[in-house]
Amino acid sequence: MPKQSAVDRAALAAAAFGGAADAVDEAAAAHLGINRTDLRLLGIVQLEGPRSAGQLSIAAGLSPAATTEAVQRLVGRGYLAREVDPGDRRRALITMGPDVTGVLEQIYGPVAQEGAKMLREYTDEELALITAFLERGRTFQEEQAARIRRQIAESAAPS
Repeated sequence: MPKQSAVDRAALAAAAFGGAADAVDEAAAAHLGINRTDLRLLGIVQLEGPRSAGQLSIAAGLSPAATTEAVQRLVGRGYLAREVDPGDRRRALITMGPDVTGVLEQIYGPVAQEGAKMLREYTDEELALITAFLERGRTFQEEQAARIRRQIAESAAPS
């Protein structure tokens, strides 16, 4: 087998990291008894705070109908809640349910703690490089997801 280049090794490591992160999320979703899309919605609300259903739909890249269905499932399980928007009482905000934050902390808290411990092993300069790589990689992945969605939409469009 030919020797792998540094670029090949880095690409393989990045793919393996993504796969391992997916495995953590898959285990978390299974523990919560939800699917990965529902877990993504929980993550958005947890990290970004209360959102309208429309904002949540955009942030998750889901159709409004799919978002509404997922929110209904998560509200039914007590993982999300609907509250009146104090800034516009005609609108509802999707918020974290009362009991889910502790469960998410139990699942992801050790990941965050161990990850931070690992990151403290690097210098500030190394962390700047790692951060830049991850930010560029995230943007790249989002662009590729959008490209794939466009291709699907174009191939489904009537000729």
